[in-house]
Amino acid sequence: MSITEHELKIKLEDVEDPDLGDDIVSLGLVNDVRIEDETARIELAFNAPYAPSEMELGNQIREVVDEAGLEADLRAHVGPEQGFDDEVLPRVRNVIAVSSGKGGVGKTTVAANIAAGLEKRGAMVGLLDADIHGPNIPRILPVESDPGVTPNEDIVPPRSDGVRVISMGIMTEDEDDPAILRGPMVNKFMLKFLEGVEWGRLDYLIVDLPPGTGDATLNLLQSMPVTGSVVVTTPQEMALDDTRKGIEMFRKHDTPVLGVVENMSTFVAPDTGKEYNLFGTDGAQQIVDKYDIPLLGQIPIHPDFGADGSKGALVKDDESPVQETLEDLVANVSDRIGEINRQTVADNVEGGPENKLPTETED
Repeated sequence: MSITEHELKIKLEDVEDPDLGDDIVSLGLVNDVRIEDETARIELAFNAPYAPSEMELGNQIREVVDEAGLEADLRAHVGPEQGFDDEVLPRVRNVIAVSSGKGGVGKTTVAANIAAGLEKRGAMVGLLDADIHGPNIPRILPVESDPGVTPNEDIVPPRSDGVRVISMGIMTEDEDDPAILRGPMVNKFMLKFLEGVEWGRLDYLIVDLPPGTGDATLNLLQSMPVTGSVVVTTPQEMALDDTRKGIEMFRKHDTPVLGVVENMSTFVAPDTGKEYNLFGTDGAQQIVDKYDIPLLGQIPIHPDFGADGSKGALVKDDESPVQETLEDLVANVSDRIGEINRQTVADNVEGGPENKLPTETED
């Protein structure tokens, strides 16, 4: 006798979310189970495409289905019933803000590599350069064409090796033209970038914020459903002071901090291989300990990962010695997005675990 939908859902209780510490059924992560023609169609409340942790959960679910003698058809969907906004940017699944308390810490290079790394994993990715006065994203991810315009006068982003990019740096006639804009004009451009861009369907929209805690950052937090922020720092105490201010700002606006990236963490001498802590030790660890947030990655000083970003997104460069470090960073960021989204689902589940399984008659 073949397994029933109710029985299969009970078996799925054996799959535990390693981050949230409970099974996926009790957490409300199984939206629906349907069996037809020896195929189990399972709808999951997952929302971090290509995140390693959610891919592993998917593999475990497939094993359960296979043991039940069925083929697995897994699909993902979240919506307002699970606590997700579907009015602002309804075709964008996750907005990730990349920020820094001060300039010169490599925030833009980190943002570009996160975007390129997610695209490399298979995701549909957009990158918004919200640093109106210092738009450096095109230097790292040069676009392949000019922006387009829809009949509604929305901007159509050009692409850079698969990543859709919008930046003031591609809107000016010359890349060296200064963006001399006062506050109201900055806000006008930001509003256009936030509301007047036809991104299409995206798994991730990475937003490279200007340094500090100014208007552009506040506009983003007030205008878009930000999944979480990545905070970039260096080990120096001055950078850490500003990093703390940035984290406090995100907390006051109820924006989850995905974690901290420590750039310029160490320097490895190319001739001797000896490692040096040029800017101090355990800098980011102080932030991690104080705010109980993850250390997403530590990127060493390396000529490839230079301040000018002239060598492009090194996460896609198989010859670069920092590629593996950047790939780990991208994996950690996507895993954190998945963890936060699944927690959102669990927080919005009505009733206790005893109410999450249908009865036999309901099937």
